[in-house]
Amino acid sequence: MNLAVYLRRYWQLYALLILPVSYFIIFKYGPMYGILIAFKDFNFFQGINGSDWIGFDAFREVFAMADFFKTLRNTLMLNFLDLLVSFPAPLFLAIMLYELKIVWFKKLSQTILYIPHFISWVIIGGIVYQVFGTQSGMINNIVTSLGFEAIPFLTDKNDWLITYLAVGVWQSAGWGTIIYLAALTGINKELFEAADVDGASRLRKIRSITLPSLKPTIVTLLIINLGHMIAIGFERPYIIGNTAVRDYSDVLSTFVYRIGIESGQYTLATVVGLFQAVVGLIFVLGANYTSKKLADQSIM
Repeated sequence: MNLAVYLRRYWQLYALLILPVSYFIIFKYGPMYGILIAFKDFNFFQGINGSDWIGFDAFREVFAMADFFKTLRNTLMLNFLDLLVSFPAPLFLAIMLYELKIVWFKKLSQTILYIPHFISWVIIGGIVYQVFGTQSGMINNIVTSLGFEAIPFLTDKNDWLITYLAVGVWQSAGWGTIIYLAALTGINKELFEAADVDGASRLRKIRSITLPSLKPTIVTLLIINLGHMIAIGFERPYIIGNTAVRDYSDVLSTFVYRIGIESGQYTLATVVGLFQAVVGLIFVLGANYTSKKLADQSIM
């Protein structure tokens, strides 16, 4: 079919693409011009074009900083532990909700689980300090009233790490269940009916029908999470963290904030951001390649 005829026949579909394509061009690809700052001695008054080229000098300076490797280690550690703890949680919640037979209780549970996702991390940080604070936290008030020593949830780095992961599960697990519940509704009901006829138990149906049906969704979400392995949100470690646990709470995003916003070293901050983007892309491509290889082997 002639291209002009095809465009004229389906012009409505291409018209619908104008807004999303424009959004990506303006807000995603347009700002990529700022990557040049990583290769220049950026001066705010001279602008990007007026600043002098320095090549890879800024990269060498960043990679020679001890704080950079400490924050890189913390970023990978926190994201890896988050992947181990937070990634399976929505899957288990979605399966449990799907198996519930009481409709009103199921809807109530879904609503309660979804709410934390819509709460700002600033508010969550206030809740964390009210609940887990060493001096005035609700839990430690109960613990000390029983004659035990207060638990340093937010001042000991190991206890802080557990608190950090638990709060992350509470905040994100409910929202993640939406994706899995949507996938669960697409499973053919006849498979469960056939399993009932064969006398399969509920656990056997979950293992033999539910989980295999969710495999494409699990793999897709895993690839997305691996892509964010080197990137980490600023709010959560910054708000929950403090100087007492900086050995664990200081991550790449807070490092960029310190050297970029507080110190005004925009070139170094851009170098770290570019490093995160490149490594994140490598993680995504690697995970995608591995998943395809595993899929090909399973087919064979």
